[in-house]
Amino acid sequence: MQSLTVERLRNIVLLSHSGAGKTSLAEALLFATGATSRMGRVDDGNTVSDYEPEEIRRRSSTQMALVPCLWNEHKINLIDTPGYADFLGEVISGLRVADGAMVVVAAPSGIEVGTEQMWELLDQQSIPRILFVNKMDRENADYSRTVTSLQQRFGRKCVSIHIPMGSEAGFRGVLNILGPSQDCPPELSRDMEEARERLAEAAAESDDDLAIKYLEGEPITEAELKEGLRKGVASGQIVPILAGSATSGIGIRELLDALIDYMPSPGDVAPPAARNPASQQESTLRPEAGDSLAALVFKTSADPYVGRMSYFRVYSGTLASDSQAWNTNKGQAERIGQLFTPRGKNQEQTPLVSAGDIGAVAKLNFTTTGDTLCQKEHPWTLAGISFPEACHTVAVSPKSKQDVDKMSTALSRIVEEDPSLRVFREPDTGEILLSGLGDSHVEVAGDKIRRKFGTDLILQVPKVPYKETITVTTRVEYKHKKQTGGHGQYGHVFLELEPLARSSGFEFGERVVGGNVPREYYPAVEKGVIKSLDEGVIAGYPVVDIRVILYDGSFHPVDSSGMSFEIAGGHAFRKGLSLAQPVLLEPIMKAQVKVPDSFTGEVTGDLNTKRARILGMFPQDGYTIISVEVPQSAMLRYSTDLRSLTQGKGSFTLEFDHYDPVPAHLAERVAEEAKRTNS
Repeated sequence: MQSLTVERLRNIVLLSHSGAGKTSLAEALLFATGATSRMGRVDDGNTVSDYEPEEIRRRSSTQMALVPCLWNEHKINLIDTPGYADFLGEVISGLRVADGAMVVVAAPSGIEVGTEQMWELLDQQSIPRILFVNKMDRENADYSRTVTSLQQRFGRKCVSIHIPMGSEAGFRGVLNILGPSQDCPPELSRDMEEARERLAEAAAESDDDLAIKYLEGEPITEAELKEGLRKGVASGQIVPILAGSATSGIGIRELLDALIDYMPSPGDVAPPAARNPASQQESTLRPEAGDSLAALVFKTSADPYVGRMSYFRVYSGTLASDSQAWNTNKGQAERIGQLFTPRGKNQEQTPLVSAGDIGAVAKLNFTTTGDTLCQKEHPWTLAGISFPEACHTVAVSPKSKQDVDKMSTALSRIVEEDPSLRVFREPDTGEILLSGLGDSHVEVAGDKIRRKFGTDLILQVPKVPYKETITVTTRVEYKHKKQTGGHGQYGHVFLELEPLARSSGFEFGERVVGGNVPREYYPAVEKGVIKSLDEGVIAGYPVVDIRVILYDGSFHPVDSSGMSFEIAGGHAFRKGLSLAQPVLLEPIMKAQVKVPDSFTGEVTGDLNTKRARILGMFPQDGYTIISVEVPQSAMLRYSTDLRSLTQGKGSFTLEFDHYDPVPAHLAERVAEEAKRTNS
């Protein structure tokens, strides 16, 4: 597929709530343009864009897929994205390189949670969009009802440019309001007239010249209406609504025409800003093939056969096969091998990718998602991609001995492929943790690791890094005395244990007088105490926030040794812990929970059951941000809880704040569980 001029390119991201039919629509568009010879079906697992085994098994997209097609001498790069919130990172990547969006709404179900979430993302980035009302041939499909709800929710700027002929089983086609009037059946002529009037009004609102003609009652030509509509879409003042059925192939050609007529080309949108890393000067890049190269890598795929595949969009200049490029983020030269135009899992070789277009290249050594490729003599850095914060965490461990060595490599490669995943080690529990945007996100990552890298991992609920401390000062004595043949063992210490303020850690000191314990044995006593810090007396968790003072003792001139005093120090410390009213400490997290106003009551009620302390509630554009302090143990599966409480509309962030004592009745339960686990 050869590169075309910028004016003949369209980069369109497909967005919707899960199940609205994006993948089927992409399939219908590919078939209508001749890119494929038959239409695949999601249920049959043979669509172009859902090709990963995880997607086929779930019958749902889990990753972004690029599916380009040609129509009327234009190239449309369709970016099919998942509709399920767990895979929002893939949506973010697709949005980063799109110039326009198609929001798909299922006629029977109308606006859903995902529709609103995607709309909000588009508003944040001011991306022009059109709406496609899909599944018009299904039971309970009502175009008029759907259009009304879209206008009520998203504003009067949503304007229908299609009139459906029939609905449900009787759906047979669509009429373009800007099409020839003789094509309109008599029974729809009134609807056509009213819709055309509404369209003329909307176009006039986005074009001063048309506004004058409209207000003065002058007729507006079809060409003027089209131009006004195109300008209105580009500025975000108009959102056209189209109708059809992906699985029946109705309204698909009309949709393709609309994408070309009304969606912006790369040259119609605001050029991206780029920074010269040497001078730190900012400049805007023009989408012209003759300018210096600037390309952004927006997705990385770890293919077990091809190797790392990097998907990129060229914003300026041209990237050619068998050439050199400079990665400004890594400060490394990359050899560019054969370039490809990807279509789902297949790639078509191409000699070059020009400004405005999207391509892929295999086996780059240093480049990862968000990096900029350019020419070393003309360096540029484009803004990277900000991924949502991971909020659902599992502990990962190898299933067998063969998986031990491969685990770290597999985890680093899956994070490279999906930067919305995060891998880190919890130092207090020693566990390797994998965080994602939800339970499905993490499960799919585990499935991919097994399939792609041959590594089987066990995913479990992470351990809570409890700690132990004391609450009162106590003094304790311990004498270690052992007689064997030859030299014996003798170490005798008096220790004072004192609680410290939270987060103080551990301190050791001495105030021995009269040389009752020789100075050379002080480090041995401290070593014995430090070794015992790892295991408290309540549930075997590390001991913190404690000061230990060696204040007296005795020694034997022959039998005393460093080892004897180390043993005495450790035993004295453990004995002292039991006497100093020990308590269990739990990590307290600071959470920011963002929920629609209508769900605030349910969410705060649920947080109260989790022993949360509400710090404040802050209204923000129809949402409430609830700031709380809450035990980590209550938040291990909160992403699932919040989703069910808010119909998927809530989100939250979590960060460690401090440690607090666990209530006594819960501490007993934690101790019993720890003993059971360790036995």
